[in-house]
Amino acid sequence: MQSLDLDVLENMLAWQRAGRRAWLVTVARTFGASPRPPGSLLAMRDDGILVGSVSGGCIEDDLVARREEFSGRQPRFISYGVTSEEARRFGLPCGGKLEVIVESAIPVADLEALLAHIAGGKVIGRQVDLATGAWGFAPAQPTDECERTETRFTSIHGPRWRMLLIGASEIAHYLAEIATTVDYRVFVCDPREEYRLAWRVPGATFVEGMPDDAVAALRPDGHTVVIAVSHDPRLDDMALLEALKSEAFYVGAVGSRQTSAERRKRLAGFDLSAREIARLRGPVGLSIGSRTPAEIAVAILADLIATRNGVMLERAGDAGSRLSA
Repeated sequence: MQSLDLDVLENMLAWQRAGRRAWLVTVARTFGASPRPPGSLLAMRDDGILVGSVSGGCIEDDLVARREEFSGRQPRFISYGVTSEEARRFGLPCGGKLEVIVESAIPVADLEALLAHIAGGKVIGRQVDLATGAWGFAPAQPTDECERTETRFTSIHGPRWRMLLIGASEIAHYLAEIATTVDYRVFVCDPREEYRLAWRVPGATFVEGMPDDAVAALRPDGHTVVIAVSHDPRLDDMALLEALKSEAFYVGAVGSRQTSAERRKRLAGFDLSAREIARLRGPVGLSIGSRTPAEIAVAILADLIATRNGVMLERAGDAGSRLSA
């Protein structure tokens, strides 16, 4: 779940506790091009205040104008962009169709329960009974998607991706802060006490022990990122040796081109194949002339987003880099 969606649920809960009426809108299905993917959330307050987004804006205006139509616990489905004229009216891309589910009168206890699951770092399926609007919860996988049947709608909540940072450096601070806004649950491993004591990013989980043990304990899968940013090869290489043999979808290390070349030579002396070593993103990040820790973090996150979405862009390791070790 992206932090914007978490903000939606927290605001919805605050409004309900304050006695305000509120509606929760979820993108249920999309067909063709769509501004927002299934599962995207929007909260509407009785005075028209909005948090979140389910489209580029015009659909939100229509929902606010019609909010009094939605009453009672039973949810309503609304489709937009069924015709070309409607798609143009609501600003949907050509051929796009969007279906949303609108829920009202959600009990505070249900919102509290969902937020408790998310706070525990769990990926959870929120199951909405289409006849009564009642919520149920069931464990879910990061790869699960929204599902609609004749009787139930299920949306997925919680962190869909994991990121393990090796080293609590300044780059790690910025990476952790930004990564949580794009659906990552962040873990940090750094056995150096001075770095651990200086860590200041709430929400990131500090992992005790040595980096290779931290990677092994995390059991990286296709939704896991491992990035070495400690600037200490004794720590970074330990983690990379484990990560490159795992199923992690992205393994990177900060460093200049020369540092990265030397790292690959060291890794070749261990039980890694040439194919496994070739998986290493180093220098990590997009080639945007990054200099400061914050800029480097942006370059890395931009490459992660592009890779996750299957977009090929020029990386720092392809055209030189200003990421220094």
